[in-house]
Amino acid sequence: MKSSTTLLVTCSTVFLAQLGMSIYLPALPEMARYLSADASQVSWGLAVYLIGMALPMLFWGSLGQRIGRKPVLLAALGIYGLGNLALPLGQTLESFLMIRLIQGIGASGISVMARVLIRDSFRGDLLAKALSWISISFVVALGIGQYLGSVIQVALGWSAIFYLLGGASLLMATVVARVPFALLTEDNVQSSAWPSYGRILRDRAFLLPALTGGLGYGVIVAFNTAAPLILQGPFNWSAVEYGLLGWPISAAYFLGALGVNGLVLRTGQRRLMSAGVGLVLAGSAVMLLGSVTGTAIALLFWLPYCVAVFGQSLTYPISLSLANDGSPVGGAYAMALSGFIHQLMAAVIGAIASLIASPQAWPLSLLCTLLAVGAMLCVMLAPGRQPTC
Repeated sequence: MKSSTTLLVTCSTVFLAQLGMSIYLPALPEMARYLSADASQVSWGLAVYLIGMALPMLFWGSLGQRIGRKPVLLAALGIYGLGNLALPLGQTLESFLMIRLIQGIGASGISVMARVLIRDSFRGDLLAKALSWISISFVVALGIGQYLGSVIQVALGWSAIFYLLGGASLLMATVVARVPFALLTEDNVQSSAWPSYGRILRDRAFLLPALTGGLGYGVIVAFNTAAPLILQGPFNWSAVEYGLLGWPISAAYFLGALGVNGLVLRTGQRRLMSAGVGLVLAGSAVMLLGSVTGTAIALLFWLPYCVAVFGQSLTYPISLSLANDGSPVGGAYAMALSGFIHQLMAAVIGAIASLIASPQAWPLSLLCTLLAVGAMLCVMLAPGRQPTC
């Protein structure tokens, strides 16, 4: 019963944190007018938010190990909630970006502690199954966030988006304060944070599964970075047509996360992750083949990508589970480090995708294929190990 409560609460907190990425996007033009700035400048808020999520992940993990999961999750929810409430009060672009950074820092703590709490409650295949619910929360937030934001903007104005999100976050903090979280095993990790992170990072049983998830995540980041230029260029898609592509992509990720939830106990983590990485590679290779042959059929570009997204949604929760099980150090460190690695890889791959971005599809398709090949090599080289925590 406690494990189910933990799962429900952590999924709810992740849902709120991910809404911060997308719920305000429909209001960008109106916010730009309010801030007397260009819409392109206001759009920097997403990048700043992601930076805020990435930088403090290792700090949140070590803090959760020292003082406990619940206090850290409460602090993160408080920072995130107050950041949302403060954002409409700023009147300059600089204040908007600073508060977005603070929001990202709070969201970072929410993300890390949610995964750590699930790790405290589940192990092995059950951990992968539980983490798939986090993936479902993530994709549901992305899928409905923009629509929900547009409804709130039309009904109440753009500032209400942040007031409601901030109020919901603080309300969630009051719920978290009353929840007795389940602990499958107590961790007695006495070593300090940085030596622990170094020891984990040198262990292949942790590093290779973590890299597998990060490389697959990189395929999604690369596509999101470069695909608008391709689809709205040679394929002559409108902005509305490109926006509608979000629905099949979200559906692919959602179905993959459901697949992990339903199949991992029967199939096993390693077999299911191998199948997922194989789908990422197959989808990327078909994208590359279609772009090299010069086809003008957009379906041969975006549909294989949806296959790759489906494969990554199978891979990602299992990669987190296997990395945690392979960690030589218990506690919150492995989950925090894997999250940091994935965010760092996303930033680097996104930068590469920006540098090679062009109206032609083959550079992006080649990058995605190389990332998928790297993920497959990590799966092949990863040692089998029983949980050591």
